[in-house]
Amino acid sequence: HNVCYHCGHHLRITVKERLELLYDNGEYETFPIPKVPHDPLKFKDRERYVDRIKRSQSKTGLKDAITVAKGKIGGLDVVIAAFNFSFMGGSMGLAVGEGIVKAAQIAVESKSAFVVVPASGGARMQEGMLSLMQMPRTIIAVEMVKDARLPYIVILTDPTTGGVSASFAMIGDIHIAEPGATIGFAGRRVIEETVREKLPENFQTAEYLLEHGIVDMVVERKNMKNTLAVLIGLLMKKPYNKEPENGGKKNNDNNSKKPDNTDASDKQNDSPQKSEGSGEASGSPVRKTKKDKEQTKDSHNKSNELSEKSLADACDENSFNKGSESTDTKEVMLQEKGKSTRTKKAMVQVKAARFAVKNLSKVGEKPIKTMETDSKIAG
Repeated sequence: HNVCYHCGHHLRITVKERLELLYDNGEYETFPIPKVPHDPLKFKDRERYVDRIKRSQSKTGLKDAITVAKGKIGGLDVVIAAFNFSFMGGSMGLAVGEGIVKAAQIAVESKSAFVVVPASGGARMQEGMLSLMQMPRTIIAVEMVKDARLPYIVILTDPTTGGVSASFAMIGDIHIAEPGATIGFAGRRVIEETVREKLPENFQTAEYLLEHGIVDMVVERKNMKNTLAVLIGLLMKKPYNKEPENGGKKNNDNNSKKPDNTDASDKQNDSPQKSEGSGEASGSPVRKTKKDKEQTKDSHNKSNELSEKSLADACDENSFNKGSESTDTKEVMLQEKGKSTRTKKAMVQVKAARFAVKNLSKVGEKPIKTMETDSKIAG
């Protein structure tokens, strides 16, 4: 999946690789993007804008920076609008805006979940105000999906910045980010010069945004498909299929066959017996003699006597245990009764002492009751 084996860094992948990774069996259908004016402003910097588009098209084989596709994830219908950073940095222009709107319409018409995978530097400067107008247009398209009560999930990849992060990329029902992805609006240097402070090392990373509640979860690329299947299934209240995470092998922990505990003697009894005369296997039942029947009857009687005896022993053991338990309970009750008796005696003595102190005369007077009376009360 284009991930470093040593550090786990997620490198960028093409739209085709991502769609094959997310859709079931890598099968999906793409939709053409509506035609838009290529160079409405006749823009030119170091080279003409038209020439830049043609060069990007020949390099990537795509019409623009977005691809709209539809397929199944976990057996559920899903429409994906994925960005390709190789096409002019995934910048958002008229074509990208039209692509988002069309993808939302397809999702509503087919009652499918809508997933957007941005990888963009922001609005396309060569189209000026027209590119900025795609920000409210894409938000309206997303609201169309939400009004239809369909899930809208955003997978934030490296990088997601500028006008894209300021519009449809941050209004999803659930935000998922790839590990280490750069996510923000303005650049780190611009923010540091504006606030005149040193920003943390992990500023504008997926992990930083997860800690501050902007991103809901950070998911590795290998687990992205199963995560989407679970989320979409829960949001749409539909059953979903989850692929095993052990390299594509099915998990047979629950469906594994039970161990065969059949004894060797049972297996031998089940196997066809050989007749002594012919030496050949015969599947027909063997005819028992009168002597064999009597031996079988005696063995059954012995087994019944043993089972009855073991049952009687078990009953005696249980009754003994119950008797011992009842004896122990009686002893505990007697101990508790003795404790309560001692407690009552102590309380009587305390009451007698309090009564004696209460009936003493005041200072300089004679006691109201004699010591003899007090001793009787205390007793």
